[in-house]
Amino acid sequence: MLMTAAGYRESLREYKPRVFVDGRAVDVVADDEALLPGINAIGVCYELAHQSQYADLMTATTPDGRTVNRMTHLDTNGADLLAKLEAVRLVCQESGCAQRYLTHDSLIAVQQATFRADAEHATEYSQRFAAYLAGVQDEDLTIGVAMTDAKGDRSKRPGAQANPDVYVHISERRPDGIVIRGTKAIVTGAPYVHEFLVMPCRTMTAEDADFAVCCAIPVDADGVTIVSRPAGRPGERAATFSNRYGQSTGVVILDDVFVPWERVFLAGEHEIGGFLTTSYATHHRHTCIGARAGFGDLLIGAGVLMIEANGLDTERHAHIRDAMVELITLVEGFYACGVAASTYAHDDPSGTVIPDAVFANIGKLLLANQIYDMHRLAHYVSGGLIVALPGPDEDHNPETAAALDAVLGAGIPSRQRLEVARLVEDLTASYQGGWYSVISLHGGGSPEAMKREIWRNYPLPEKTELVQRVLERGIAGGRAVSSRQPGKCCATGCQPPAPEDS
Repeated sequence: MLMTAAGYRESLREYKPRVFVDGRAVDVVADDEALLPGINAIGVCYELAHQSQYADLMTATTPDGRTVNRMTHLDTNGADLLAKLEAVRLVCQESGCAQRYLTHDSLIAVQQATFRADAEHATEYSQRFAAYLAGVQDEDLTIGVAMTDAKGDRSKRPGAQANPDVYVHISERRPDGIVIRGTKAIVTGAPYVHEFLVMPCRTMTAEDADFAVCCAIPVDADGVTIVSRPAGRPGERAATFSNRYGQSTGVVILDDVFVPWERVFLAGEHEIGGFLTTSYATHHRHTCIGARAGFGDLLIGAGVLMIEANGLDTERHAHIRDAMVELITLVEGFYACGVAASTYAHDDPSGTVIPDAVFANIGKLLLANQIYDMHRLAHYVSGGLIVALPGPDEDHNPETAAALDAVLGAGIPSRQRLEVARLVEDLTASYQGGWYSVISLHGGGSPEAMKREIWRNYPLPEKTELVQRVLERGIAGGRAVSSRQPGKCCATGCQPPAPEDS
């Protein structure tokens, strides 16, 4: 069943999560004004799947012939990865950040991890997860990723924390399941998802085994409390975009939550927990490339309209054209890394695929650092009006509206200039603009994490062998040289010269 946006919002009424926003309890998530921009954003993922021009992109066919939303599909080849990348770019063009792509990234990472767990530990996790996945696909659910722990003292590992609840962990094992407790600190869309996939957020050691847990829990499971921010800027008239589309993040507190065994996909296999963390990161960083490219498309379009509203001509004002070309280059540059990661994907033993880790991490690292340049360029081509204009209440003030209209128009309809300027402000220079910056920098892991993955996965030995072969062919001054370390120049190692007879 493919849900519509309206059906998704209605489905939230079947759940009764314990949610607090801005210090107040939320009675009905689906009707709460502070959360509606987030619900609207996820709704885009559902609605586009019903539009004929996007059906091939926004839906996929499972190996057993079922039609599912692209956001719940497991990629089996590079074409699937590319379609996912393009689908995410599309939904983020409409919504700024669609959030539901986290469902895809978590499902495929858990599928790959459970396959390894079964192979190495003779568990039955993959069979359990396959049944769970089918239910998510058939019901077209949205999954929240409960991954980032509160972490406490970051200099200490999970098992060494004074308060173990700063990481989610298994507090009890029972014949019918496990009991978990702890805190997940950054959960995207937490109040308005159907389920949480609880996953570890770092590599673990044997001493951390109780923290290596992966399981699925309903958003309204007993013992779950969600303390959340509003989504976007609901109710603000000047928020021309984010009063309709936004994203909520929540702290999710798990107070002895019972999870039956059929919903447990990892329970102490610490080395598999490390694989799950890195697998998810690769998938998610690849997806983030599409998401931020969609946001970049909004900035490019808004920049062009702002230039027109300011009465400028890119043919005569080359500096404005150059700034727009730089913005386009940034967006399409990191997106090209996503395309490359799809093209050079490798098969996973589980039957799915993993994007190329080097290109996926390079693309995410580029966008993480360049989001600030994207904002700077949007500001440059727009001018200071984006933060200096009077608020929308003045648009209909009989004392000032006529005078403002006369000078802000100046040959260009003032309404056009006002609307576009406020859009650029909302996307780049408001609370929402700051949010886009921070989520681009730290979402999916810090830049340092991406640098580590690039270094870990880049084929450095191939590059050093390349140069060594060049040197040994005698390129340097016509004689062969070697840069190999002593004892490593041949299979048997260097031998000291025999002493000369005296």
